[in-house]
Amino acid sequence: MANLVSLSSRPSASHITLRVLGTSVTLLEILRERAEQDLGIRLVYRVCNAQEAQRIAVMEPHSYDLYDQWFHNIDFVWPARAIQPIDICRIRDWDEINMLAKSGSLAENGEMKSSSVPTHRLYVQHDGRLGARPTEAITMLPLTHNVDSFVYRADGLPPGVSAEEESWGWLLDDRFAGKVALQRDATIGAIDAALAAAAQGERFGDIGNLTLDEIDRLTGILAAKHRRGHFADFWANEAEAMRLMENESISVQSLWSPALMRLHKPDSAYCLARPKEGYRAWFGGLCLSRCLQGKALDAAYEYLNWWLSGWPGAIMARQGYYISLPQRARRYLSDDEWQYWYEGKPARTVLLGADGYPLIQTGERRDGGCYRSRMAHIAVWNSVMDEHNYLVRHWTQLLNEGSSHQQSA
Repeated sequence: MANLVSLSSRPSASHITLRVLGTSVTLLEILRERAEQDLGIRLVYRVCNAQEAQRIAVMEPHSYDLYDQWFHNIDFVWPARAIQPIDICRIRDWDEINMLAKSGSLAENGEMKSSSVPTHRLYVQHDGRLGARPTEAITMLPLTHNVDSFVYRADGLPPGVSAEEESWGWLLDDRFAGKVALQRDATIGAIDAALAAAAQGERFGDIGNLTLDEIDRLTGILAAKHRRGHFADFWANEAEAMRLMENESISVQSLWSPALMRLHKPDSAYCLARPKEGYRAWFGGLCLSRCLQGKALDAAYEYLNWWLSGWPGAIMARQGYYISLPQRARRYLSDDEWQYWYEGKPARTVLLGADGYPLIQTGERRDGGCYRSRMAHIAVWNSVMDEHNYLVRHWTQLLNEGSSHQQSA
């Protein structure tokens, strides 16, 4: 790791322990072991589900040193003063990070006009607020990212529905009634549902930030369908999502990319949609706890820089995710891997996953195409709406009402 100044050369390095809070999306044992080896420190990964990790991050900043999650969670941890600004002068490869996180688009001078773009909460302004204007401090080091949509059974499409017209609207289409599964989490589940409602003709000003009236309309539509048995199930975590994917009674369901890759099989009955309306995208990274200081803080910056060194990005590619410094990751990927994961070309050989087992078969092509094509087809980013608490109350109510109606029926 020539581009890193290893902490192992410092006498006290082996006595430093960093506690990393996050989810199974990026807290992989293979990464922890390699980082300990390269940096000469001890790492403790605390793996939680998304909601629990977020709660701990906000309420218990003393219990972790680094918070590994997603940009929309900044809307919780920054107002709570749970994290401290990251000094970009200490991020050695900051200038090499691509423009997706910095501007919201890979295109030069391109920026998405939406409240949910990660760059809007990236830079710490001099008055302590967050914004897109570049400063010397950031909230989160942008790292892994991807796009999500939904999966469907190609052999389960009802008459009149064509795979050539993949649309979020399928999630609310009466032709799929009783065979639809959605995610239970209100923060992201509502965005999926809003995308579906918009595809069926509902009008929203900003799908990533619905107004009170728009939340009422959306949850009203969903509650009515839920009472009629439109939704077969709502999944709360990756394990439940994967279980539903294996259930032949489900024809279409929203999905996060980790579940898809964990159940990837060459003969899978499910297809990942490239919705004509665009993907829902997410961007993850690392934050520093407000309690972090001294030598532990120095070690944390080395861990941030290690994530940009290339090898971690290659591991993320084999999980199906992208990294903010693709060219660094390319050094640790074979030509065949690079062409499949980033260029969207058919696999020329069998490709291994991050666990070292065969994942991609010869001839397979990545759903959605190349990196630039997928990132240019984003409809909305994961977000926390201004009326989040109101949304959660109404979302919970619609789930409970639908469940109660189904039980009484």
